[in-house]
This record gives sequence, C-alpha cells and structure tokens, in this order.
Amino acid sequence: MPLNDELLVFLDLAAEAMANGSRSAIHDLPPDLARREYEAASQILDVPGPEMASVQELSIEGRDGYQIGARLYKPLEFSETTDPQPVLLYFHGGGYCLGSLDSHDALCRSLAALTPCYVLHIAYRLAPENRFPSAVHDAHDGYQWLLRQGLAYGLDTSRIAVGGDSVGGSLATGITIMARDKNLQQPVCQLLLYPCTSAWQDSESHRRLASGYLLEAKTLQWMFNFYLRTDADRVDWRFAPLEAPDLSKLAPAHLVLAEFDPLLDEGMAYAERLLDSGVVTQVHVYSGMVHDFARLSNIVEEAEEVRQDLAKILAKAFYPENDRI
Repeated sequence: MPLNDELLVFLDLAAEAMANGSRSAIHDLPPDLARREYEAASQILDVPGPEMASVQELSIEGRDGYQIGARLYKPLEFSETTDPQPVLLYFHGGGYCLGSLDSHDALCRSLAALTPCYVLHIAYRLAPENRFPSAVHDAHDGYQWLLRQGLAYGLDTSRIAVGGDSVGGSLATGITIMARDKNLQQPVCQLLLYPCTSAWQDSESHRRLASGYLLEAKTLQWMFNFYLRTDADRVDWRFAPLEAPDLSKLAPAHLVLAEFDPLLDEGMAYAERLLDSGVVTQVHVYSGMVHDFARLSNIVEEAEEVRQDLAKILAKAFYPENDRI
C-alpha cells in the first residue's frame, strides 16, 4: 500500500521547511533545543486528550534515591468507585533523549478513557545527562513501586499492563524479562508500539526508509550515541531485547508496527522470537503509516483507530470475564 496521502503532504511540507532553512532536523540540534522542538511539535500534531476524573503528579523514589516523576490518570468512568482498578504502566518514546509526561499526555488520556483503566506514565531520566542504563533502572523501579504501592492509589496490582512507544516499548518489554528473572509478577499484557529491539540498525527496512519517513536514520543514531556509553551497551538486552537469550514465559504481547517505519523489520523479528519462545503474540502492521503515527491525530485518522484497537486489547486483558468486549 502507498504512503498515506495526508502523511505524504505532511512529510513534503516538513522536507520543504528543512530545505529552506525554516526548520532544522533533530540530529542537527543540541539536545536541549531538540527537546523544545519535540515538545512544541507534539502539541501541534496531536489533539488534546479527553477529560479525566483526576490527573495526579507523583514522585517515585528510585534505587539511587533519584525521584522519578510520574503522572497518574484516572478516567471519568472510575469517578464513583473506590474499588481497585486496572492500570497501564506507560513509557514514552523519544530515543531516550526526548519526550516527557506532556508530549504523550493526549495518548495516555485516550487509552485511560477508552479502555477504561488508570494509566501511570513514567518520566524516566533522559540522555545525554543520564546514559544507559539509567532509563532502564527507572522503568524497573517504577514497576516494582507499582507492585508495592499501587493499592494505596486505587490500583489493582493483579491487573497491570506495560506499554510504550518506540524506546518506551523497549523499556516495557524489558520489564517482563526482568520480572521473570526476579520471580516478580508478570504483567497481564505488554503493548509495544513500534519498539526498538535491535542492537544494530542495519535491516532492509532501515536501509529502504532511512530518510523522508519522519524517523530519520541520522536522528536515530544521534539519539543512541547520546544514550549508549559503549558498543557493549548495544548488545545488552536491556537496550536491544532481541539480544536476550531467553524470551520465554513472558506476558502476552501485542505489537503495533507501521508499514513505512524503519523499525518495521526489527519489530517483526522480535514478534517472531516471542512466538518461537511460546509467548502469545499478536502483530498489527498499519498500512501506509510511519513511525509515531499514534500521536499524529491532527494528521491521520489512523491515530484514533490505533488507540481504539489498543484499548480493546487492554480491555480484554483487564476484563476477561466481560464477553461483550
């Protein structure tokens, strides 16, 4: 299928802006300015999320005493109940250098409202100020905090899903491996939106879609070079889940991939590894879409479609007794 028409126009305009000098590529900017550009673009490309019953800012103490920021979304459907309710633990994308609680606010609100469920969004530390494995530690600490303290916030700790987009998906799936190895409770499911899974970005889709499809090859390496300390970090499964020697006994996985995303091949390879390891795995490749399309609701209708699809997956995992889902 060809690239979506709306995306084609959007990408052409972006290319024109870079050609005439009115906009710079992310990889040509210092991290602080790149973050400001990313945040500003997020507010333009996505529509505001639905109203919540409450949105609570939290602080979670990590293993080294660092206070990890987090945001807890409570949907309107839970306004009148005091019973513990299911929760999605979510990690934003941005190549470990960009992104925030605000950049993915609309997506988290949508998933909370559509499912319905609580969403706990973790603001893990960013590079280059904090290199590998700081983000991994914050993600793992967030999950363990949720297991210990979730009930105090009205969260049903027997119904936790983990999810994330891009490197957030890498962090989410890494939690399932860590939980298995530490004999901790597995999530009920893992939602992986176009995750980064490979140590090396040398697949056919990376070569074919290296430029002109929103996620640029140069930008990806710009991010990873800020995050990783050495080549040894690249082959650590906490960065590249495909390097994990054992992917068995993990939570059921649902992968969202995009046809025109350079990460397509490594997403497919990870799904195949999970299936070969006996993990219940579903894959949905969205035709005509690019990386990060789930946050482009001002550009493509498929952003709302994928949110509806993800909410259905979550609802089935959280409410298995409801045969109407």
